[in-house]
Formats: sequence, structure tokens, C-alpha cells
Amino acid sequence: MKRSFVFPGQGSQFVGMGRDLFETCPESRQVFEKADAALGFSISKMCFEGPEEELKKTSITQPALLTASMAAFVLLKKNNVTFEAVAGHSLGAYTALAAAEVLAFEDAVKLVRRRGELMEDAGKGRGTMAVILNLDEDKVAQACKEASSLGVVEPANVNCPGQIVISGEKAAVAAACERAKALGAKRAMELPVSGPFHSSLMKQAAEGLKVALDKVSFSMPKTTYYSDIDAAVMKDVNQIKESLVRQLMSPVQWIKVIEKMGLDGFNYFIEVGPGKVLNGLIRKISKDAQISNAGDVETIKILCEAK
Repeated sequence: MKRSFVFPGQGSQFVGMGRDLFETCPESRQVFEKADAALGFSISKMCFEGPEEELKKTSITQPALLTASMAAFVLLKKNNVTFEAVAGHSLGAYTALAAAEVLAFEDAVKLVRRRGELMEDAGKGRGTMAVILNLDEDKVAQACKEASSLGVVEPANVNCPGQIVISGEKAAVAAACERAKALGAKRAMELPVSGPFHSSLMKQAAEGLKVALDKVSFSMPKTTYYSDIDAAVMKDVNQIKESLVRQLMSPVQWIKVIEKMGLDGFNYFIEVGPGKVLNGLIRKISKDAQISNAGDVETIKILCEAK
């Protein structure tokens, strides 16, 4: 069974994440120190101490999560836990690219800081997101279409069967939630986010991100890398950059990613980083998948003893 590393996105963060890695593993400590130096402020302190409201800000969450995830990754690497593919959910794509040595860590952490700033600016007062539960993709798309007379509303994250996030202008998202309930959704509720991410309303942010990406050096992936917007295996540097720009305005196709990886023989998924969000999603996508998480010293120790 081939093993892959998958990396979480926004929503997996919590105050205290990565502290035990920092205190226990010199290589993990170095990751935090490099991030602090690259960003010019202590993202480490934000990870360890918060406050939570600050950690939730997109421009803070993104570099914080990437740093905490990479701190876990380097400990796995130190213990020779091997992997043959990587993928990431939204922000997690950048962690995956750093793990695949496409991006230097310092470049990745600065990029996601900038990405977060651009997303905040583009999203300010423009819209929101909502999660639709227990409704299939076609009906969610129908609900969005029927609400579109009130503004932009689009599928944003196809996370797992029965869990799809939509994104767009507030009135349209609210109307799409009501339509979704009428079509049989168990629940449809607004999420506490700062903007309509993964929608066409992020065009301004995507344009700014393209400028930032063009200033950074990219290398060929050292391992198989799956894009989260179309489940494609990407090897070409320009293709990867273009996909990161599109990602801001396109839905995350997590079901397709896990299904494609399964077809390619990757049935053992290790979620590297804080939380177990991806563990839960993968369980609902694939009954055959073997799943572990590696977000702190204890879970990594268990994983290393079992390998």
C-alpha cells in the first residue's frame, strides 16, 4: 500500500499547536525560527499563545498552519517515515509543495502570508461562505443557480459526500441555503469566515497572488503532487503556479483528489499537521483508506513505532 502525506487548510488551527514539537525536536524548532525570521514577527508566539481571535485572521492562520504542519513534517522526515505523494486542502497545497521541495519553506511561508492578506482585502465586506450538509453536488449547484439572481454564489469546497461549502455574496448565499434546505439538505449554515473564498469574487486576490508567485523560485516536484482543484498530478512549474492562481477562484475538489489518489494506489493517508479534519473527510470518501494523523509529538511517536 502506497503512502501519501496530506496537509490541512484553514479551520484546523488552534492555540497551542506545534508547541510540543518546538520544545522537543531541534529540527521542528528550526522551522518555527525560520518562519519568524522570514515573516519579521513571531508566528511561533501566535501558534503557541494566540490570542484565538488573532490566530483566526486569514493572514495569520495561513502562515501559522503552514509552519506548524512543516514542523510535524520535518520530525517525520527525521524518523524516516517515507511517502510517495502529497496533496493539500486549499492552503495545505502550499505545505504539500514545500514538502515536495517545489518551494523553499521560507518562500512558502511568505507566500501564504501574502495570500492571506490578499484574500482578506478582496473579501472585506463582500461576502461569506456556508456549509451544506447531506445534499449531493448537483442539487447544491442547483441551489446556487436558483439564488444567483441575488448575486454571486458558487460551490467552493467539495469536501466529502454530504458536505459541500458554498461561497459568494451574502444575500445570494443566504438564499442558496434556503433553496438547499428546500431541496433536502439536512443543514445549511453560514460559516465564520472573513470573505467569499474559492469564488469568482476572489479575482482581485488572484491577480495579486500571480504577481507574488512570479517573484518566487519554483522547482520540479521531488515526489508526486496532486492539485486540489482538479486532482491532476502536476509536474510542470508553470502549471503549478497557474493552478495556485486559479485555486483562489475555484472550488477545492477534495473528493476527486482522494478518489484519484486511491485509483493510483495511494490508500494510506497520513494527515500531517494540526487537527484531524482531513481524517474525517477521507473516511467519508473512501471506506478502504488507511488513515493516520501526525500533528504532535505523541501521534508522530505512535506512527514511528508502527512503521
